[in-house]
Amino acid sequence: MNFIEGTRVVTEDSLQANSITRHLVTKFYREQIANIYYDQLKYIVEPSFKEFQIAGNLDTSGEHDNTVVPGLQHKYPQTGLMLVTDRCASYCRFCFRKRIVGKDSDEVAPDFERIARYIDGHPEITNVLLSGGDPFVLSTAELDRIVDHLLPITHLDSIRFGTKIVAYQPKRFEDPALPVLFQRIHEAGKAAVIVTHFDHIGEISVDAERNILSLRAQGVQFLNQSVLLANVNDDSKILATTFAKCHQMGVRPYYLFQARPVKGASHFQVPLRRGIEIAHGINQRLSGIQKTFKYIMSHYTGKIEILDLAADNRVYMRYHQNKNPGKIGKIFSRPHLEGACWLDDLPEG
Repeated sequence: MNFIEGTRVVTEDSLQANSITRHLVTKFYREQIANIYYDQLKYIVEPSFKEFQIAGNLDTSGEHDNTVVPGLQHKYPQTGLMLVTDRCASYCRFCFRKRIVGKDSDEVAPDFERIARYIDGHPEITNVLLSGGDPFVLSTAELDRIVDHLLPITHLDSIRFGTKIVAYQPKRFEDPALPVLFQRIHEAGKAAVIVTHFDHIGEISVDAERNILSLRAQGVQFLNQSVLLANVNDDSKILATTFAKCHQMGVRPYYLFQARPVKGASHFQVPLRRGIEIAHGINQRLSGIQKTFKYIMSHYTGKIEILDLAADNRVYMRYHQNKNPGKIGKIFSRPHLEGACWLDDLPEG
């Protein structure tokens, strides 16, 4: 198997024991990154010997514990998260769902009618996110069949699609059947939202921009989430440029995620001190209407916005989302330790 550091003979058992996802990348993305940004973007898709490190786990945010029916998670009151596939167009080496991606996973929804019954019986759920894997590896006809179960649910306000295929294979969004799907969502009185995943300005191709502008003209809303990745985009200038370009295309920068302590992917984590410096540097480079992102740690306990490392050497945070609504918006702090990358690395007190 080819790794960034060289070729290495590995057994299937070794790959499985270390939860190493197979190497898969689209021809489009290989050509897109073969420019001045290759030395950074290669880490997103090319395997590394560092993946044999055993630190971390495979379910950093408690997805198993929040699965209410097979393929549906209900962690936060207003949101249902559906796992609709275990495949992607390319495999990110930092993936926090590497336990299912590229495998035949029993976590993928087997019965969309059952999921719809659960959502219909929980009127607090106002939005559904289709995730996986990447929902756009499915055909538009398959997406239509999934959406068929959701459109009659009157208390749903929006249907989101989380995808990195806009970076990996943007021509997927030239399918003439897609506007019809989004139109059906609009006619049912719901917002159609695509959450893109651009981690770096070098991933935003001419094709991606053209297709985003076309779908926006048809009423599709766009958000972007990025992951802060060591040696890839841990630079405030790069991320500010990325977010400014997203804003210019009408894609609202949404989350900058702290990389999770995933087994075999912890080498992507940036220490919190450095992450806070980067987040502040991004905001210093953006205008008021561009700085719409939140620096977020998607922890087992909830989505935590990372605010600052103050003069008292404490990291200040607040819950952006929590299973307990009473904790949302509450600011809390923990003593800082050098090299800490995650809430669990910080002592309580």
